[in-house]
Amino acid sequence: MADLPLYNAHADRSLWLFENPAWRSNAVEKLGLALVAVAIVASVVALASDLGRQSPVLFALLVFGGFGIGATVFALGGLSRPAGVRNEGTVFSSNQARGAVGWTVGVVLTGLYVVLYFWPGALSGLIPLGDPLSQFLRDQPATLENGGQWFLYSTFYTLAVAAMGVRAAVRYRHSRYHLIRTASVVFFQTVLAFALPYLLVRLQQPELYLHYTWPLDYDLFFPWKVEELRQSGRLGVAMLLWGGVLIALATPVLTYFFGKRWYCSWVCGCGGLAETAGDPYRHLSDPSLAAWKVERWMVHGVLAAIVAGTALLWVAAVADVGWLDGGAGTFSWLYGLLIGSVFAGVVGVGFYPIFGSRVWCRFGCPMAAILGLQQRFFSRFRITTNGGQCISCGNCTAYCEMGIDVRWYAQRGQNVVRASCVGCGICATVCPRGVLKLENGPRENRVGDRQLLTDLDVLPGALAE
Repeated sequence: MADLPLYNAHADRSLWLFENPAWRSNAVEKLGLALVAVAIVASVVALASDLGRQSPVLFALLVFGGFGIGATVFALGGLSRPAGVRNEGTVFSSNQARGAVGWTVGVVLTGLYVVLYFWPGALSGLIPLGDPLSQFLRDQPATLENGGQWFLYSTFYTLAVAAMGVRAAVRYRHSRYHLIRTASVVFFQTVLAFALPYLLVRLQQPELYLHYTWPLDYDLFFPWKVEELRQSGRLGVAMLLWGGVLIALATPVLTYFFGKRWYCSWVCGCGGLAETAGDPYRHLSDPSLAAWKVERWMVHGVLAAIVAGTALLWVAAVADVGWLDGGAGTFSWLYGLLIGSVFAGVVGVGFYPIFGSRVWCRFGCPMAAILGLQQRFFSRFRITTNGGQCISCGNCTAYCEMGIDVRWYAQRGQNVVRASCVGCGICATVCPRGVLKLENGPRENRVGDRQLLTDLDVLPGALAE
């Protein structure tokens, strides 16, 4: 038999930028890409001219419809392929392997977030496109003066979760768990994070987000925010009570039974975007021990900062000392800028194509830190392993968006009990041998962070196996 020629990726210039040798678009996907291209062109035209202001309905249909319908059509094109995670050719993908497309997407996303947070006036050509929907939902025009840039952003955000949620549903259509989980994050983002708050504004009520609470909604219990909600009437007071019930009662109870997945993978808007729009980049999370050590210090450092800062604000409010008031105000401003804007927004989403889809959730989210501590020490949730069936393929580790070396546990038949695990279940989905299973049950055979560090001292080469 004649020798087969070796395939040389570098010899095929078509692979250098946009091509993946294991993936070719079909007619439906090409139609979806064409609609997205129309939306991009319309967005550029609106930014560079007054046409968006003159014809907001037309350009809203072109931009929002192009992105939403185009991404949905593209996702439906995947029905012609087998369900499940297909990783053939991923290393050749310019988008999914930190290639030119991935870096371009990252730079564009980061730039858009920087403009949104710090120079919203640059979006003045796009903001009027949200006017028809803004008038319908909140009975207000979309202008810079009334937060039109945030309405525009939340519209795009919700479209991304919904359209890419279709992609996730198509990809994981063989799994009932993932279908329900995807439907859940799309529902909570569309209804509780988008439609309901703006409908409350239409009814002349406070703009409230019922699925967020402190410390993720970091200023919910700040003194001036508490006073503002109290002054707004019964609904504002009810929101304060609801926030207290969520963090003090509902969160620990639900985490005890279901782990932090009930929130991070089923409810949270940040997690919803990561599980849908960020799904193509989940394998880029760093599973190294060094990254994990940085993660533990950072995420718990942010939690400590917001706890101490909130306490400082209340002390300053009660003591009425001038220099203390100044320090509390400086903290509030710095936390909102560095954590609320730069980390959660610019870095948290803009760095998807470079560092994976859970940068914020893994390294900065104080809510994830609280839920992780509860999961680590008293939750019934864990991922069970059958070490005798593990073939050490590494798929579980490669596709863990939280950078957990799941294979390390699976090789030893040890249950995965980690504070950072969000229970997305992809590790079990990509396992070719059915080694991993998400379960709620007794606490025996739990191996957590402390035991892992002890084992690593004894087996320094474990992660390199």
